[in-house]
Amino acid sequence: MAAVDLTTHPGHLARRLQQAHYLLWTTMVSEEITSPQYGVLNALTAEPGLDQRTVGERVGLDRSTVAEVVSRLCRRGLIEKVRDASDARRWLLRLTPEGAAVHRKLTVRTARMNHVFLAPLSGEEQAVFLDMLRRVADAAEELKGADRVGV
Repeated sequence: MAAVDLTTHPGHLARRLQQAHYLLWTTMVSEEITSPQYGVLNALTAEPGLDQRTVGERVGLDRSTVAEVVSRLCRRGLIEKVRDASDARRWLLRLTPEGAAVHRKLTVRTARMNHVFLAPLSGEEQAVFLDMLRRVADAAEELKGADRVGV
């Protein structure tokens, strides 16, 4: 069987895109805070007091990954857990003042990184590209939990 052209395989291209994003992130944004960690900080900036499960849903992280991310951010003093006044079994998350400062700093850096990342595309192409990525990502989210995909 002949080799296939991997440039026609979305998974291969997505992996290459992720590699490029990781390189830009670590050089332009942060070597200490990961992109998923920034996502959690951003979700709590937008909606302070979310529970861990909801934060994971907002940023597309599975249960075990969001637990680890939250744990790391708590240890770094960037977020804190507080008891829900209406349900003592539930913990809510909020940014600490240091977490808010880190979020502000990284937001500026992330905007610069995104500008570099998308520079090969025109403004119109960038909008179309991001729309397509969102649509594919949203469709992939719907596949989670499906017993059999396309079989």
